[in-house]
Amino acid sequence: MDEYDYINIEERWRKEWEENDIHKTKKDEEKTPFYVIFAYPGISGFLHLGHMRCYTYTDIIARYKEMKGYNVLFPGGTHPTGNQAISLSKKLREGDEEKISYMKKNGASQEDIERMKDPEEVVKYFNELYKKDYWKKFGFSMDLDYFTYTTREDYKKFIDWQFRKLKEKDLLIQKPYYGTECVECGPVAVDPSETDLSKGGTAEKQEFTLLKFEYGNRYVTAATLRPETVFGQTNLWVDPEVEYVVVKVDDEEWIMSEEAADKLKYQKGSIEKIDTVKGESMIGDSVKAPGIKRDIVILPASFTDPDFGTGIVTSVPSDAPYDWIALKDIKDDEELKEKYSLDIEELEPIDIIESDQWGTSSAEKIIQEMDIGSQEDEEKLEEATKKIYKSGFHTGKMLDSCGDYAGMRVQEAKEKIKEDLIEMGKADVIYDLSEEAICRCGGKVVVGKIPDQWFIRYSDRELTEDSIEHVKNMTVKPQSYADNLPTTVEWFRDRSCARKGNWMGTEFPFDEGWLVEAIADSTLYPAFYVIARHYNKGDIEAEQMNEEFFDFVFLGEDDAEEVSKSTGIPQGKLREIRSDFEYWYPLDLNLGGKEHMTVHFPVFLMNHVAVLDKEDRPRGIFVNWWLVGKGGKISKSKGGAEPIQDAAERYGVDALRLFYAHSASPFVDKEWSEEEAFNYQRKLNSFWDLVESIRDMDGQKKEIDDYLKSRFNELVKRYHEVMDDYEIRKGANIAFYDLPSEIDWYLKRGGQNSALLNELGEKIVRMITPFTPHIAEELADRWKVEFVTKEPLPRYEEDEFDPEAEAREEYIKRVHSDIKSILDIADVEGNKIYIYVAEGWKKKALDRIMKEKDKGMGIMGELVKEMDAPSKELAPFVKEALDDVTKKKDQKLLKADFEEKEVLERSKEYLEKSFEAEVKIADAGGEDHYDPKGRASKSKPKKPAIYIE
Repeated sequence: MDEYDYINIEERWRKEWEENDIHKTKKDEEKTPFYVIFAYPGISGFLHLGHMRCYTYTDIIARYKEMKGYNVLFPGGTHPTGNQAISLSKKLREGDEEKISYMKKNGASQEDIERMKDPEEVVKYFNELYKKDYWKKFGFSMDLDYFTYTTREDYKKFIDWQFRKLKEKDLLIQKPYYGTECVECGPVAVDPSETDLSKGGTAEKQEFTLLKFEYGNRYVTAATLRPETVFGQTNLWVDPEVEYVVVKVDDEEWIMSEEAADKLKYQKGSIEKIDTVKGESMIGDSVKAPGIKRDIVILPASFTDPDFGTGIVTSVPSDAPYDWIALKDIKDDEELKEKYSLDIEELEPIDIIESDQWGTSSAEKIIQEMDIGSQEDEEKLEEATKKIYKSGFHTGKMLDSCGDYAGMRVQEAKEKIKEDLIEMGKADVIYDLSEEAICRCGGKVVVGKIPDQWFIRYSDRELTEDSIEHVKNMTVKPQSYADNLPTTVEWFRDRSCARKGNWMGTEFPFDEGWLVEAIADSTLYPAFYVIARHYNKGDIEAEQMNEEFFDFVFLGEDDAEEVSKSTGIPQGKLREIRSDFEYWYPLDLNLGGKEHMTVHFPVFLMNHVAVLDKEDRPRGIFVNWWLVGKGGKISKSKGGAEPIQDAAERYGVDALRLFYAHSASPFVDKEWSEEEAFNYQRKLNSFWDLVESIRDMDGQKKEIDDYLKSRFNELVKRYHEVMDDYEIRKGANIAFYDLPSEIDWYLKRGGQNSALLNELGEKIVRMITPFTPHIAEELADRWKVEFVTKEPLPRYEEDEFDPEAEAREEYIKRVHSDIKSILDIADVEGNKIYIYVAEGWKKKALDRIMKEKDKGMGIMGELVKEMDAPSKELAPFVKEALDDVTKKKDQKLLKADFEEKEVLERSKEYLEKSFEAEVKIADAGGEDHYDPKGRASKSKPKKPAIYIE
């Protein structure tokens, strides 16, 4: 028997596929098309095992569909739009040792590094790397004749056309905007995909109300997310160790942290730092609080963060758990009060909000309920704060202490108070991020004002409604995302679509100096793959792709003769490209990670709805969760990413593919496990050995053959059902575990039919092909199959289904399992096994119960008259049988018509051999059987009683 040499096997079949153009795809009118893609990766560095999870799912689905008879298009591309390549080349030019070491560790030569000091060379390098060392290495059935990338000239023409269509539909708008920008590069996108970032993709832009507290001829500033709480202010918190700055904003002088001032300049334009103020010098002073006609005191605190808000915090102890506990702590600190001469004994919380859950004095109540003892209980305080804020916002009502706003719902009062404070000059608005975000260049990301930002108007009512309506007709996985997607689209608002700065991408067609940003140029790209093949062949040039060309290909507008005149493209070629698009579109399935749920997938959907015809809107979305490390998501920027080439050699590509497919549902985060990867390698070894061994069988037909044929056939049917529903893990389980388990059982039961085993062995190899194509090809080669990936999957055959044969064998499986369980529990080695088959009256009673279960226990009287049965046994039997029948327990087995004793007698030899014990079979109602413990009376139809000694 040959050994499973995965390295040579995988290398052999990758070479065979390439030499034979096995993955080349062309239009075939005789076949139904199936078009599938994954969200193309950015050019930010080397990919890692986390990326391969999504890509592997895509290939599994593509291969499955091809073996189902579909004509599958599975193209690929890359997305270098933005600053990724620029940032990398900049670091290489600057001699960044860490980055250079990272590049070399992953296989880049010094010559490669020298070339990549040019951003365009970065794109070229990684394009080839992704195609050759990642996608081909993993055996993906992609047709790279369709390859494209977003900074190529032909693609730029496509994006230019897309934006002209959006403009025609009045879906572009320009307006002031506070957006995220890198202090070095300019505008960046902050979203979970982290296309532009090395850190902070989950950061949210937050709008703060900047409160201005009169302090002599200056203002101490504090930022709050809850302007409705100003009526409960008792004091300000200032860090005595921090040196604050005074900045001149228009005609006013504001006191804040230096970090806040640095961020403020991006929002307020020209501000001037004119002075500094030590926090300690302000402690004990009073300020006049905005919104209320009273002075409040400045108190010391070490918990204020200079990089959050303004670095100064207003205190509302009635509704803020942090403030309540901090005020309590400082009132109890005699040494601190003496140090700063603080007289604050009468300082008490002021109730301002009443909520359904907490009533008034919510902070004090929740602190007591959660047993929070001090400011050191940060986790509890954070949880308490969220609970109070949520309850107050959704159910809170303003109290009489809030003056003109008394009686208002908090949701209403929040905006009203903010607007009034701003109008009175007592407040302003500033923006900050909820967490630190860092650009790929290493620069800090801040929120800045862009006076003339371009947006795609996703808030358009007609576009929103059409998109929501289309979602109803889509296949969206998982179901939870299908349920949430309409709401996501409903609340999706105008999104900035262009930026200024040093970026790679497409020039915005309507405003010089702007470039289309990375999300906006990655929405309709599945349509462009169809054109890319013709460009890659040299049949058309980028400069020929004018607006009329795209209108003809994607919208069917104008005729080929007129378009040929304006483009110089022959009419026949134009019709061919149009025909290709009509054949392949719409896209059947778009796969991507969960980071795309809130942005990429909604805009992918809405741009298709906005620009293309109704029949060309996408049919499906598949979202996979992440492969994570022990410390969270695996990513290139955060380390812990094992190079793909190393992993492929260490574990084997097929073992990794099986790890992705089977170790967890696609719809949960899965922690990377080296041990599990090796387990799947061992699984493939055992699968290899099983298939090799059955090829050498030379036995003849036996009764057990009927069971194996039927059960195998039933599992084939189930395989198709789950795979058609994209239940990848269940499909893998059938192919690699359920089917081999049935063959293993067959062999244990003495089956050795050479013809049957070879027939089923070849079928099971076809069924593993979508998951592990390399080992499948090698095993199929034993049966002289040229390319198993081009073979059809086995089909369900109605005439192969034999429920009686299955029931008889399932019965023996159950008996075997029951004996084993008894032996395990008793921890004994039984020499004799007694099996008692249920009495005839139990079988008759069960038949009646199954037919007339609706009568319930009312059937008891009829059975007493009709059955020759011991009265003390009948009642409990009927009750238990009714319970089993009502719960549909073991229905398939119970309905089967076979003589238990006969089946057991035929399997006696197997049971004796299996347990190395003598087996005796008897009727439970017989008078002369051996039954020292009275077990026979416990027997039930299809569940015999067992006694072992």
